[in-house]
Amino acid sequence: MTTPKLFLPKVFKGIALFTPGGDLIYCIDPNKQGRWHLHLCAALQEILDLPEPPHFLVPCYTATVDHWLDPHTHQIRTFAEAYPAVLQHQALLNVIFGTGDLIWQAAPWQDGLCDRMVLATYRSTFPQLWEDHDLIINLDLSEKAPKYYPPVKATQSVQQKTQCYVLRLFIAGHSANTERILHNLHEMLERSLKYPYTLKVIDVLTHPEQAEIDQVSATPTLVKVWPQPIRRIVGDLDNAEKIFQMLGATEKL
Repeated sequence: MTTPKLFLPKVFKGIALFTPGGDLIYCIDPNKQGRWHLHLCAALQEILDLPEPPHFLVPCYTATVDHWLDPHTHQIRTFAEAYPAVLQHQALLNVIFGTGDLIWQAAPWQDGLCDRMVLATYRSTFPQLWEDHDLIINLDLSEKAPKYYPPVKATQSVQQKTQCYVLRLFIAGHSANTERILHNLHEMLERSLKYPYTLKVIDVLTHPEQAEIDQVSATPTLVKVWPQPIRRIVGDLDNAEKIFQMLGATEKL
């Protein structure tokens, strides 16, 4: 089955902000407006119930992409860079920004500002940032109500009332096939799943302990963590009908 491409403007700027625990919040804006980092930090404060916006994460845990029109050649060009702390997430960044197999440049690590020991001093005040909540949040500033989850302290009660999905995709290394699976799965969920979801990508080569916890013995494996019961599908992730049966979703493709 051929799936349509996710719609992205030809010209846009995107910013992604990660937490030390691996959560992600990002924004795509065709108008290239400023002050996004402030918006992302403020949203993280609300979602994770932080005492204040975590401005200290900028720029050390950020990645930016600029899709722009070259006035001389009239061709679309792309510049993308990520700080060393988040460069490992290139595959995920390419999926959310639709940049294919783009190789991201490493942004310079700023001494003092991005010192790991200095950042670690915030851990006692912002412990939520060092936890993994399986969050991938698209902060759409054009909408009155941004698409994100409620504060963690209220998650349990909200989940009892509202349908949402927490998914984990286990892969083994990054390859062209991995990129294809990520891209197709992201398109399928965005197009057809009518409820909020988060999709966490886990490389079993670098995180074998997580594969053991989730009882994953082969890749690729998609695990539905929430809503319970936990279910999984191994191997064939191109079969949309099987995936939606595993999710227990009622929507028709």
